[in-house]
Amino acid sequence: MEIIQIVGIALVSTFLALIVKEQKPNFAFLLIVFVGCSIFLFLIDQIYTIIHMIEKLAANANVNLVYVETILKIIGIAYIAEFASHITKDAGQGAIAAKVELAGKILILAMAVPILTVIIETIINMIPTG
Repeated sequence: MEIIQIVGIALVSTFLALIVKEQKPNFAFLLIVFVGCSIFLFLIDQIYTIIHMIEKLAANANVNLVYVETILKIIGIAYIAEFASHITKDAGQGAIAAKVELAGKILILAMAVPILTVIIETIINMIPTG
């Protein structure tokens, strides 16, 4: 039950940060960033397993791996941008957080254009010409 470990670490860290925040707000923020990164690193093995399984499924289904890799990159960008945005919001930098979110959305859109192009071309080819 990895979630119980993660929640336990998060709750203990939250209480510690609240206690430390009154005396040393900088240390409290660093504690929260460290714990957030630690939780992310704790999940790396799970992320790798998921990516490997998706790639195997795509290979078995004869799906072009370029599309699968692009979709996985898009998902990665979304998670990383959200993670960075939350950290900057925790630091009280809402304006920077908004820019990180915007950058993530633009990068996702840029990566999705080739896939959208293929989908549109496929639909156009399916429409009967009269």
